[in-house]
Amino acid sequence: MAEVKLTKNELRAQRTRLKQLEKYLPTLQLKKAMLQAEVNDVRQEIVRLGDAFHDQRLLVSSSSSLLSERVGLNFQDMAKVVRIEKKYENVAGVDIPQFENVEFAPFDYSLFGTPPWFDAFVNQMRQLVIAKAKLLIATEKKKALENELRQVTIRVNLFEKNLIPKSQTNIKKIKVFLGDQELAAVGQAKVAKAKITLKRELKILERTDES
Repeated sequence: MAEVKLTKNELRAQRTRLKQLEKYLPTLQLKKAMLQAEVNDVRQEIVRLGDAFHDQRLLVSSSSSLLSERVGLNFQDMAKVVRIEKKYENVAGVDIPQFENVEFAPFDYSLFGTPPWFDAFVNQMRQLVIAKAKLLIATEKKKALENELRQVTIRVNLFEKNLIPKSQTNIKKIKVFLGDQELAAVGQAKVAKAKITLKRELKILERTDES
């Protein structure tokens, strides 16, 4: 690590640097607080979505006994996913996913050739898939937010524990050095002045003695 230069130019540079660091730090601290709040919210959201997924799975499981009836259809096709639609929103400087929709493959069946409960069961299966998609996207959102929070926390710590204290120490060191130099210069000037005064006085005495 390069030693700081003990000059007036370096003192000005260090003061400018410290001013910039102290100006930017509150922005980082605010971003950290916002991200922490978002992380806390998404953790609660994941708990809620996890409970909803669990409840829906129990509902599907309780209805599965009805599958003993032969309906002549492939049950795997009733909730076949074509794609999961999501959008991205910028939150505290990071793009995070938001659930929008699940597109299912067409599933055609005869209303008259299937039991009365079949429509409701198809809907339950699809709701289970949707609940799982929401949970997965919320988990992805949490990962993105936590990653950004870690990065911002590292930067906040760098500013608070390294960069700002270092600049403050450098400024103090340079000021002490320059102050010592100034005192030394004043001392040398006084000594030089005293010598000049002494020489003058000696010359005056010499002239007095001659006369």
